[in-house]
This record gives sequence, structure tokens and C-alpha cells, in this order.
Amino acid sequence: MKKELLIFGSDGALGNGVTEVLLNKEYDKYYLFDFKHKASTQKNVKQIVVQDLSIEDNVQKIFNEIIPSKESAFFLFSTIGGFLGGKKTWETDSADFDKMININLKTNFLIAKHFSSLVSKSHSGSICLTAAYTGLTAEAGKNVYGLSKAAVIHMIKTLAEEGKEIKLSANAIAPFIIDTPANREWMRNGNYENWIKPKEIAEFVNAVFQSYYFISGNIFQLKYRFN
Repeated sequence: MKKELLIFGSDGALGNGVTEVLLNKEYDKYYLFDFKHKASTQKNVKQIVVQDLSIEDNVQKIFNEIIPSKESAFFLFSTIGGFLGGKKTWETDSADFDKMININLKTNFLIAKHFSSLVSKSHSGSICLTAAYTGLTAEAGKNVYGLSKAAVIHMIKTLAEEGKEIKLSANAIAPFIIDTPANREWMRNGNYENWIKPKEIAEFVNAVFQSYYFISGNIFQLKYRFN
């Protein structure tokens, strides 16, 4: 059986490290989705430029480029998401709420919707989304961010139940903070050694995919690492 992997946000701060690792794993074909791409010489890699993923027509268009097959298992990891913090609830604009819902929830809902449709026409599959520790544990100044990530968590748990019908497993990671350049700029005095590394996340997600037939409905908390 062929194994085909889809990575959304492959050229982002998290996506770069994740993609570098996953391209060296045992998948027969890769689909990389982002607004821009670095050139790849791998013959089994298809790079697809995406537009606004909160618009369903755009999501439908890119999934039309993937052919379902009863001889293939499909895997998807989405790094798509955005952060907004530092404002109390009474200081938060409705535009901030809309932004977090669109970036963190609506995009991943549409990705999950069309991916599960692809899997329903194929052998089986697994999806892993990027939630957040804040979606599980409330933090002051991060209300709309936490709301949007909590909704992603609920969606994954629901999809895990529905996925039993089509042999689809669904999980999410919930990191506290990831070691990216943007986060180092935001927290210049942070203990970077304790932050989860993108390449470590890639290894973890790949391990989940290797046992996808019995790992489903989990929200994996990635709070800190040992030095």
C-alpha cells in the first residue's frame, strides 16, 4: 500500500523544520502546501501554492489535485495557525476574534473536511492538526486565541469519532511554545533549551502516523522538554 503525506504550512516557521525531517521518512509521495516554496529536486514531491485557506473554493481546488485510491493511505499534518495575545477580554476587538477564528479554526476545519472526504474514497488515513496548550488551559490575555484552539480540539475529537466509519484517525498536538525565530523575538529572555523544537515535533507526528490505525482522538500536550 502506498503512503502519501500532505503538509500544510510547509514553508512556515514550524513547517520548515517539520518538512525537512518528514521528507526523509518512508512516504511514497509528498504534497507541500504554502504561499511560497523553496525549490525541491525530489521527484516524489509536489509543491502546491495556496491562497486564502479560509475560503472553501481555494481548499477544494487544491484537494482536486490529489487522486483518491483504495491502494493508498493518506496522512496530513497542518501547521496552519496564528497567535494573538496580550489583550484582556474587554480590550479585544471583534476583528481580533474574527482573525483568530479564521486562521486557527476555519482554515483547519476546511482542510479536515476535504481531507476526510479524500480518505473516504481511499484505503485509510490520519490527520494531525496543531492546537495549543492554551486551548486546554486558560491563560489571561489569550482569550480569543485560546477559544479558537479549543474549538480545533473539539473538532479533532469529533472527527476521531466520525472517522471510525472511513478508517480515519484524528489527533492534534498542543504545544506550549515552539522554538521558532518569532517566538525567540517575542520572549528574548526565555529558556530556549526547554522549548519544543520543530524537528522534534516532526519525529513525534511521524511516530503517531506509523501507528495511526489505533491512535486517534488524542490531544498531545507538548509543554516543555528536558535539557
